[in-house]
Amino acid sequence: MPAELRTEEFALRPIVVGDTEMDYAAVMETREHLRLWRQSTWPEDDFTVEANRKDLIDLEQRHAAQRAYTYTVLDPAGTTCLGCVYVFPTNATFLAKSTVTPVGDDEWADVDAVVFFWARLSRMVSGMDERLLAALRGWFKDEWKLDRTVYVTSEPFAQQVDLLNRTDLKLKFELLEPGKPRKRLVFG
Repeated sequence: MPAELRTEEFALRPIVVGDTEMDYAAVMETREHLRLWRQSTWPEDDFTVEANRKDLIDLEQRHAAQRAYTYTVLDPAGTTCLGCVYVFPTNATFLAKSTVTPVGDDEWADVDAVVFFWARLSRMVSGMDERLLAALRGWFKDEWKLDRTVYVTSEPFAQQVDLLNRTDLKLKFELLEPGKPRKRLVFG
């Protein structure tokens, strides 16, 4: 898998524990949207830098073991976190436990990669999330050589649902995770 993606506006590279403080600032700024995106109370208002460090240790280890891949989205100077991108195989544990319902004739087994992403609140207002999605689509097709990548959002996260609906991507699957109140929408 490619190590990084660079554009004039942002750079993606594998997240590491050293990103804790930058990531924490972006997470806390965007917490209301992330709660919709995750359909949970995470991050709680009292979420700490140390708790975030533990999360990043897990993400870094998972990436190194090639079980799933997490990329931090940084400004070109590498000093500010602008969001995150998560790439999973269709057989990731949480996906295997989920109910996946095709919307049309597509088969879940044909999907190459399952991508979740979020952009920092202050950058969403300028449309960076839309440019990030466009860059990701090209990156997965051209660099990863994946033709059947899907992009997942949470039904309550209206801003990201609207973003995906504005593209030429189509709703392919609905995904319901155990314990989540609403479904996730899977576009491809």
